[in-house]
Formats: sequence, C-alpha cells, structure tokens
Amino acid sequence: MKPLKVALLGCGVVGSQVIRLMHEQADDLAARVGAPLELAGVAVRRLGRKRDIDVDPALLTTDAEALVTRDDVDIVIEVIGGIEPARSLIVAALSRGKSVVTANKALLAEDGPTLHEAARSGNGDLYFEASVAGAIPLLRPLRESLAGDHVKRVLGIVNGTTNYILDKMDSTGASFTDALEEAQTLGYAEADPTADIEGFDAAAKAAILAGLAFHSRVRADEVHREGITEITATDVASAKAMGYVIKLLAICARSDDGRSFGVRVHPAMIPRSHPLAGVGEAYNAVFVEAESAGQLMFYGKGAGGAPTASAVLGDLVAVGRNRLGDTRGPEESTYADLAVHPMGETVTRCHVALDVADKPGVLARVAELFSKHDVSIQTVRQEGHGDDAQLVIVTHRATDAALSATMEGLRELDVVRAVASVMRVEGDEKAD
Repeated sequence: MKPLKVALLGCGVVGSQVIRLMHEQADDLAARVGAPLELAGVAVRRLGRKRDIDVDPALLTTDAEALVTRDDVDIVIEVIGGIEPARSLIVAALSRGKSVVTANKALLAEDGPTLHEAARSGNGDLYFEASVAGAIPLLRPLRESLAGDHVKRVLGIVNGTTNYILDKMDSTGASFTDALEEAQTLGYAEADPTADIEGFDAAAKAAILAGLAFHSRVRADEVHREGITEITATDVASAKAMGYVIKLLAICARSDDGRSFGVRVHPAMIPRSHPLAGVGEAYNAVFVEAESAGQLMFYGKGAGGAPTASAVLGDLVAVGRNRLGDTRGPEESTYADLAVHPMGETVTRCHVALDVADKPGVLARVAELFSKHDVSIQTVRQEGHGDDAQLVIVTHRATDAALSATMEGLRELDVVRAVASVMRVEGDEKAD
C-alpha cells in the first residue's frame, strides 16, 4: 500500500514521543490503519537544538507552512500549542483537504469554529482527543459513543498540576507555596505555572467538554474561572476535619429546564466518600452523567509526553483509516445551540468561615442575613472563644448570586471581623 505521509509540527515533550511511537510501532500502526505511516517532515523552531529523541536531520525544517502545504502530505499533527502560528497552519492544512490531529486545547477553546469550518470546507478530518485529559479516552465517547444519549453533566479533575498541589496540601499539611515548589521540582508544574494554578488550562478543557456534551459552541471566556492560589493550609485542614477534600473541578451542567447550561472551573470541597476525592498525584478523573447510560467515570494520566502521544496516535490511526476509506469522522455538532447561563444562576452550596466577636446575639445576626438572601443554613458550629472565635457555616443549595450577596453582606456586619474563607461544596447531592 502507498504510505500515508505525516507532517509533525513540534518536537518537544509530546512531539518527540509521537516520533518514538511511530517508529517503535510502525508495523502495528500500518496493520491497524491499512497502510504504512511515513513521517514526511518535522517543523521545529530551531534546527540545532538538542532533542529528546534522534531525528533524521533531513526531516527537520523551520518552514512549517511549506511543510503543511506540501502536496504529498496527507495528515498533519500539531503539538506546538498556543494560538498562532498553530491556527494559521491548521487552517492551511485543512483547507487543502488534509486531515489534522491536534492537542491544542487553548486554540480549540478560543477559535474552534474556524478550525471546524476549515475542515468542513476542505473535506478533511479534525481530531483532538489529546487536547483534554491526556491519554484518557474521553472526547471520543462524548463525540461518538454517547451521541445517542442525553448528557446532563460533566464533572471532573482535568488539570494534573493543581491536583498534585492540592493532594500534597491535604496529605502532608504543606502550604500552597511549598506544594507548588515541589510540583515544579518534579516537573508537574512549569516555571511559570499561571495557566494551571489560575485555572486557564482547566477552563479551556471545560469549554471543549461542554461543547461536545451539549452540542453547542462554547468559548473559553464564557467559562467561569477561579484558580487555587488563595487556598491555604488552614482551608485544607478545615475541610479535612469535616470529612471533605478540596479539588479544582471543571463542572459542565444543564439547567433543570434543559434550555441552557453552566460551565465553571473553581476549587470546591467534595466529600471524602466521593470517587473524585481519591484521585491523587497528577492524575485526572472525569464523571459523565447521561440520561440513559447513567454515571460513567474516566480515570488516568492526564498529561505527560507519552500519555498525550498515545491519544495523538489513536487519532492518527482513526484519520488514516478515514482517508483510505475516502470518508470523514464526525463533524462539529452544534445543533442544540444552547446558551451558557451566567454564574449567578448556577445552583451550588457554600462553606464559609467567619471570624466573629464572641458575644451573645452574633449567631442570630448572621442567621438573619442568610435568611434575608433566601440562603438556608444546613450546619453551623463555633470554633474557639474570645478573640479567636470562628463560625463555620455550610449552606443548603442556593443560586451563586444569592450566596455572593450573602458573603458581601457578612463583610459589612459589625459582629463579623472577617470572612476568613469561602468555598463551594459539590458532589454531596444527598445533603439537601
């Protein structure tokens, strides 16, 4: 069979592993696809740079555009990341009828429609399993396996760096700064960890998941986003004492009437009995709840060169088969065109710790304020006495707008010295 020629954009952590797997599994890949896969070229930023894998120098080029537009190239793999030049290169390839496999979550979340339209007009495939949760088969089940079902909610841990940090804070009592430094030392966090710890990475992934789950377009800037930089060792210890653990969650959920959905990324307390509570280290885990299928859980390594390359190779086999069969994979599905409702309409629960004056009438004043905003209190307890007195309150479910208004009101009460901590509570539906 005539080989299918593959152009690779990027030869970093993931790209080098893609090359390794293509070489080591060449015979198996050819058997699975139905034709050999031949590396036609590798676009890099600098030719002389030392790489994690030996590459034939004749394959290396700094002219990525010339590589992806070559007439003999059938498939383009993009693992350089970022918005540009990745977007222009992918569009150039798709518009010429080539198939594209990408791991670029940021680009898909910011301008996915442009890529999908280029694939449609050029009659090429666009596959992106590696963009969310690394090696975990997650997007294809949403895109294909559950296409006949009605997905109601997607809930999970989709960023390994933040999960590692929070896991270490919980298991060792470390501060956020110490846990972050350890994650950087071990290579789980970048020198500039902003994208991870501020929730940008998880928000991009949440946008992709919501779009597939609810058959609607979602941009990253429509995702409510909060990071973990404000979480303290005291917050983690308080959650632990109550039987909870703190995780950075991506939550995509339909409204009760089914006319809209919410997409959010923020830290939350979940019960230690919840399956997500046991997800440690840099692992990812995602729950999908569908009307007929019920609850499904996907768990595994969510990042790293080899795991991500595994997802890339899976897509490579799929698009290779499609080209040989003169067919295409599923197109973007946006028929539902549901709206993303604002965070204020999201219904959730809240854990709040208040530094208060230890004197009669304080609890009554606080409870009156909660009642004023139609927020019901589930549990309340006092810790300490005198100047160290603290009220710890967990609410029943209420809109996020009502909870936010309550927190603002608490900050203005003369009997409340400080709102020490505010944390949403998820995964405990039986609480109400």
